[in-house]
Amino acid sequence: MAKKKTWREKLDNDKGLSRVVEVDERMSSRWGAGTFVIPAPREVDELMRAVPEGKLTTINHLRETLATRHAATIACPITTGMFARIAAEAAAEDEKDGRIDITPYWRTLKTGGEVNPKYPGGCEGQRERLEAEGHVVVQKGKRCIVQDHEKSLAEVLGPAKKKRGVS
Repeated sequence: MAKKKTWREKLDNDKGLSRVVEVDERMSSRWGAGTFVIPAPREVDELMRAVPEGKLTTINHLRETLATRHAATIACPITTGMFARIAAEAAAEDEKDGRIDITPYWRTLKTGGEVNPKYPGGCEGQRERLEAEGHVVVQKGKRCIVQDHEKSLAEVLGPAKKKRGVS
């Protein structure tokens, strides 16, 4: 039986990504025409690492940055979200192993400033980390929202960097 990969191993396996592909007919009703980038896991992690203490970003902001970097119309929402989760879990593994310089995954929010309950520690663990950095997290039903998150959005993710010959 094969040994299960660690989150760190999943993060470090780029599987030939990033890749820009045309939006096909099946996807066009949802995403429109153009191209989309499927980012590499480490590329998503790199963007998440760039968010300084006291600042925040959202998955959509990451997607916009990735699309701009690759001169694509959009970045794939599915893989970007999956790779953000992998980066978060790898950071939790690193922290458990005693590493100090981990990806600050708690600073990457869902749309509308929602804390991602699938990240390590769930809403409560992220609430503690965010509040330690000066943010106010409020409960709205089952969701945790960072109050006034828009005021803390990081500028470090833009302007887009040139990458792999894309201008």
